[in-house]
Amino acid sequence: MVIIKSLSSIRGTLEGENGLSPKEIIKFSSGFVYWIKKKHKKKKYYIILGRDGRFTSKLFHKLIIVFFNILGINVVDIGLSTTPTLAMSIISEKTQGGIMITASHNPKNWNGLKIFNSIGESLCEKEFNKLLKMTKKKYGNYISYKKIGFCFKKSDYIKKHIEKVLSIPIVDKNLIKKSNFKIVVDGINSTGGIAVPIILKKLGVNIIKIYCNPNGDFVHNPEPVEKNLKDICKKVKDTKSDLGIAVDPDVDRVVFICENGIFFGEEYTLVAIADYVLNYETGPVVSTSSSSNALYDLSVKKNVPFYGSPVGEVNIVKVMKKVNAVIGGEGNGSIIYPKFRYGRDALVGIALFLTYISKLNKIPLSILKTRYSSYFMSKKKIKISYHNYKTLLKKIILKYKKKRIEINDGIKIYFNNEWIHIRKSNTENVIRVHSQSISKKRAHYLSNNIINEIKKIL
Repeated sequence: MVIIKSLSSIRGTLEGENGLSPKEIIKFSSGFVYWIKKKHKKKKYYIILGRDGRFTSKLFHKLIIVFFNILGINVVDIGLSTTPTLAMSIISEKTQGGIMITASHNPKNWNGLKIFNSIGESLCEKEFNKLLKMTKKKYGNYISYKKIGFCFKKSDYIKKHIEKVLSIPIVDKNLIKKSNFKIVVDGINSTGGIAVPIILKKLGVNIIKIYCNPNGDFVHNPEPVEKNLKDICKKVKDTKSDLGIAVDPDVDRVVFICENGIFFGEEYTLVAIADYVLNYETGPVVSTSSSSNALYDLSVKKNVPFYGSPVGEVNIVKVMKKVNAVIGGEGNGSIIYPKFRYGRDALVGIALFLTYISKLNKIPLSILKTRYSSYFMSKKKIKISYHNYKTLLKKIILKYKKKRIEINDGIKIYFNNEWIHIRKSNTENVIRVHSQSISKKRAHYLSNNIINEIKKIL
C-alpha cells in the first residue's frame, strides 16, 4: 500500500483497497470540508474542482462532486485544467478553496488530490496537519434536501489564466510574435496538451505537437527529466525547431530542449528565468537544498541575496514571503513568480522564458546555457522502510561528522565544490539521493557511493 500525505496533498498508487481507494478519497475530501467550514463561517460554501488528463481523475472527479454536494458544498467545476489554472480560478471566483485531482509527475497508476486555500495557495504545514486530523473523523454530516449543494460548470478558465499570464508587464508578447518561433510541445497526453498550445498560438508560434491528447495515456514516464524526453529531443532536431517545451501532467513544471536536440536541463529553467527577471527587479532569489549551485552563482553575479529552502512548494513560498524574494522555485523546472502568484506555474515560466529569448535576438538555447555555471547533477532514489530513515540519518551524520553538514531537510554533505543530499521524498515512498559535481561521471560516483553505504548501514 502506497499513500503519501505531505505538503498539502495526498497521492498514492491505485491498488484497490490497498492503495488510494475511493474510500481514501472520500475520507480526505471530508476532512477538507470540515476544515473549510471551521475556517470560514458562511451560509453557502463554494469549492473549485479541476482534474488532469488521467482516466482515474475523471472517475474521482464525479465521486467528489456528488460527495461535496451531499455535504452542502457548491462545486465550481472547471473540468480538465492545470494546477496553476485552478489556483487562479479560486481567486477569481472568490471560493473558500479548491481541489486539483492529480498525482503531478507520478506515473499513471498513481493519483491524488492537491489542496488549496481561499487565496489560491497550498496549505501551510500547520493547516494541512489540522486537515489530516479532521480526516480521522467520520465521513461527514449529511445535510437535508433543501441544503444540498449544486455543481456549476465553467470551462474557460485555462484561457482566462493565459490572458492573465500574457498581461504580466515583463512579458512582451509582441516581441515573441516577431521572433516567429517554431516549437515542439510534449503535453504528456494530459492538460499540458491543451494549455501549452493555446498560449503558444496566442504568441504566434508555429507549433509541432506530440502527446497532446489529454486522454491520460502517458507514453513515457511523466516526470520531465532528460531520460524521459528522448522523443521530443529527437523531434526538435529532426524538424529543425528553435526549441522544445515539455511539462508534467498538471503543468506546474516546465523544461526546455535546445535547438540541437540536447536537453537544456531542468535545473536551468529557473536559472535562465531568474536571469531575465533580475534585469527588471532587484531582490532575493530562493531555491532548494536539492537544486544546483547555478542559481546561487547567478545571484552572486547579479549582486542579490540567495536563500535556500527545504524541498517543496510550501517551503519555498514560506521563505520567499519571509525575505520578499522576486523569483524562486526548484531545480525541477518549477517557477514561482510572486508578482503573479505564490505558486508554481509552467505557463508563467514559458511566457517569461520566450520573452527573454526574444530579447536576446532569438539566441539558440545551446548558447544561452553557456552563460551559466556548468554543474552536473545525479538524481537517484532508493526504496527503504521509513521507520529506518531516522536511524539512517544518525549513522550518516556520525560517519561524516568531520565534513560540513546541513540537516534542515534530510542531510546535505559538502565536499569542497561538490555535495550529496539525502532526503525522504514528499511525493513517493523513496529516499532521494542527489549529488552535484563539475563532471557527470563524478556526480554519479558520489551518488552510487553513498547509496552503497546506505545499503550497508541498513
